[in-house]
Amino acid sequence: MKSYKFLKTIVRARSPLRLGLLGGGTDLSPYCDKFGGVVINSTIDKYAYVTIKEREDDYIFFCSDDLKKFDKTKTLNFSESSFNLMLHKECYKYFMDTYNCGEYIPLSIISHCEVPPGSGLGSSSTLVVTIIKAFVEYLNLGLDDYEIAKLAFYIERVGCKIQGGRQDQFAAAFGGFNLMEFLSNDRTVITPLKIKNWILCELEASLVLYFTGNSRLSSDIISDQIENFKRNTELNDNYMHDIKKQTYIFKELLLKGDFNHISESINQSWINKKKTSQKISNSKIDKIHAKAMQSGAHAGKISGAGGGGFMWFLVDPEKKIKVMNTLKEFGGYVSNCSFTSKGCAAWRI
Repeated sequence: MKSYKFLKTIVRARSPLRLGLLGGGTDLSPYCDKFGGVVINSTIDKYAYVTIKEREDDYIFFCSDDLKKFDKTKTLNFSESSFNLMLHKECYKYFMDTYNCGEYIPLSIISHCEVPPGSGLGSSSTLVVTIIKAFVEYLNLGLDDYEIAKLAFYIERVGCKIQGGRQDQFAAAFGGFNLMEFLSNDRTVITPLKIKNWILCELEASLVLYFTGNSRLSSDIISDQIENFKRNTELNDNYMHDIKKQTYIFKELLLKGDFNHISESINQSWINKKKTSQKISNSKIDKIHAKAMQSGAHAGKISGAGGGGFMWFLVDPEKKIKVMNTLKEFGGYVSNCSFTSKGCAAWRI
């Protein structure tokens, strides 16, 4: 296997986070393996960033500035060392083992994300995609977006043994509004949605993004969902079937700009999503949702697995400030966001 010649350079990369619109949960095994899953999401203007730098000593250094965590070990001690930043470690190990004949070279991998961990915006998976994209640039590899997303899924789910779905990696790699279909035998089809500009503008004018103030460990909720699938297959499958059905309906409504029925579709999907696990919602989330609806929101749900993190609402733009002020009463913070069309990117300094 070829051993790469490393250049004295700095590589940076970034990937957009995603807003889970409809279909989340159908991208989980065993459901998608048996029935096929479908998700619609869009990337937003919040990012994960990574820098790769060569070092002049014989140390490997991983740093997450936002988490205030780091690891430092000598190259010769890498295999025997313990790490706080497992995502950094597993990505580094994969590329050194696969593309540098298992020779561990001194590098710094420094990252930060613009939202807290456990936010429901896919931050962990987005970080993995960003590290991979940085290495692809660093090593001059020819991996396309599908390959990057599938590798990110492998590193996170197999290497780090973190439970989760499939949508986050593909959203970060591809960017934009996408219909994602997850089929048997690990087949994935990404279909970009060509949404008219006026519809995107109305969506952005109507969208309120709210951080509940509570992060959560999504793998715990996902594990509960998976166990529920296994314990009560027919009942939970029916909930998931309806979520998948609503996702296809939502796609058609979105392309037409039928905002009245878009809200109905979102609300029905949220009702069914909550039925797949008691951990998805709680009394605080239900209260926030109810108050927002009373203040002028037409639809709303959790982004991601649930239990906390970000919620999002579609509101009458004329009542947007009223809804935002209502949400502020619960603590956390309210944010506007814009949709983005580009996926992961990397560049040399």
